[in-house]
Amino acid sequence: MTALSPLAADATVLASEVPSLPTADVPTVVPPAVVILAVAVVAPFLSRRLGHALGVLATGGVAVWSLLVPAGVYLPVSFLGFDAVLINVDAFSRLMGVIFGLIGAAAVLYSYSSNAENRQTAFALGYVGTSVGSVFAGDWLTMVFFWELMAVTSTLLVWDYGGKAVRAGFRYAIYHGLGGSLLMAAIVWHYTEVGSFLFSASTGISAGIPAALAAVGIGVNVGFVGLHTWLPDTYPRPHVAASVFLSVYTTKTGVYGLARAFPDGNLAIAYMGAAMALVGVVYALLQNDMRRLLSYHIQSQVGYMVAGVGVGTALATAGAFAHVFNHILYKALLFMTAGVVIARTNEQSLKRLGGLGRALPVTALAFTAAALSISGFPGFNGFVSKGMITAAAHKEHLDGIFYILLAAGVGTFMSFIKFGYYAFLHGEGQTWTIRRSVTGQRIAMLTVATLCVVLGLYPDALFALLPGSTADAHPFTLSHLGEGFLLAFLGVVGFAVLKKPLSKVGPGIDVDAVIEPATFYGMRGLVRGVTDLFAAVDRAVVAAANAALAAAGDPYSAIRDPAGALVGEEGRTLKEGSLRASIATSILLVVVVLTATLVGLL
Repeated sequence: MTALSPLAADATVLASEVPSLPTADVPTVVPPAVVILAVAVVAPFLSRRLGHALGVLATGGVAVWSLLVPAGVYLPVSFLGFDAVLINVDAFSRLMGVIFGLIGAAAVLYSYSSNAENRQTAFALGYVGTSVGSVFAGDWLTMVFFWELMAVTSTLLVWDYGGKAVRAGFRYAIYHGLGGSLLMAAIVWHYTEVGSFLFSASTGISAGIPAALAAVGIGVNVGFVGLHTWLPDTYPRPHVAASVFLSVYTTKTGVYGLARAFPDGNLAIAYMGAAMALVGVVYALLQNDMRRLLSYHIQSQVGYMVAGVGVGTALATAGAFAHVFNHILYKALLFMTAGVVIARTNEQSLKRLGGLGRALPVTALAFTAAALSISGFPGFNGFVSKGMITAAAHKEHLDGIFYILLAAGVGTFMSFIKFGYYAFLHGEGQTWTIRRSVTGQRIAMLTVATLCVVLGLYPDALFALLPGSTADAHPFTLSHLGEGFLLAFLGVVGFAVLKKPLSKVGPGIDVDAVIEPATFYGMRGLVRGVTDLFAAVDRAVVAAANAALAAAGDPYSAIRDPAGALVGEEGRTLKEGSLRASIATSILLVVVVLTATLVGLL
């Protein structure tokens, strides 16, 4: 497989340009993460309107700044005594900054319109700020610092809602704590081999054990198969506005980190991405909880990105990051539409819905745009980025990955036909007396929906931002258009055939059915075993100490029976106050007393 390395080349260019940048200009660069984090700190003390307005300005400002800042801008600092780069503007960080800021502004507006409290939005802004800090870092140490803070702020965002979200948030924290620890270990090992944390010091993470540790650690964030169950367990639990933020930042920051670690690609990672795409869509088809269905589709869609990073060519890299950008738009929009439905009907299950198309027309329109985008229908943004990734796999003769991704595409069509049918079409005779989405929600949803359409019809606007190469990206060829329409047709046929069977099956048994009991009973057994062992040792020590004290207080009684057993009846004739004994008995007495004393002291 031929693997070009646009990310490594970009890092090399940055390294060569750094000495030529004027040192005097460095202090004038304000890290964009700092602006968002500052608003997050003050937001709880402001009115809802002012706090959310500042959040929109801060996140939107980061999007504009990321779009306009010159390439090569950097901010070197000393962090924990090591050389670090707090800001590193290249094609990768620029694209991530634009979309993170843009969707952050839309999500804050949606939060305000969804009656989210300032404290919740403050946690969300902290989550956004730490994610922005991660993608603008120019070295591994700074990136993992913000990476861990991102896990903390997102956990707080989940916990803030209370109830079932607390347990889900605890599990979320454990998973990301373990993943972050593995990534940190990989980075430390990498430093011992390279001698620097800077991205420009090497091409990706060091091969061998550091690369394996980094892959698993980052794999938690992106939802590798087997490490993904925190995702559908957590995202349906908190406030509907919190789910919009959660659907965006953790997994996509993980894709960015994976590209930094493996800039030349990795075949095993490519196949893992394909497996994610297929496994996620299969489980999504089985779900009736709307947000749980969408959460499994995060794993599936991120699988496309991971496959693109793993293939590693310029086209695959461009496709992976195009899909990052596009996925953030339509996935946030899907969670917004689901949030409106849940808030208006107080129902999360598709089985209890139906006929909402008339009651919530704007929401239904926005959902349609998002559903066609995620499914890869021609004319919508997902069609462009998915096609780039599948084309890259086909060009490198990775037929297994190519066909798995196509199969996942059919399943995606089926999933969102199911969602749309049961939520907005099925049971049209059903009448809902509910309030429609409010103005802020409609503005947020329609703005994002418009971007999904614009980038689907005019992909050159996105191509201008992409790292890698789009020279081989031809989204509107007859073969690619035919592929898109064929997948849609198969999706419709597949749903029609499986509609009744799917309505009778449950959500399926995921790997957490094994992991959770094994973890629970394993930890309980370990705790009980350690506790019982400690209790047994404690009893033995106490008994020995009591025996030693008794022997010291009444040595004649203590040694009478042992002495008798050793020296005969002479030992048993010892009486208190009498020291008449043979030399052998006297020696034995001294030895026994000294031994008992030592045992008591120990």
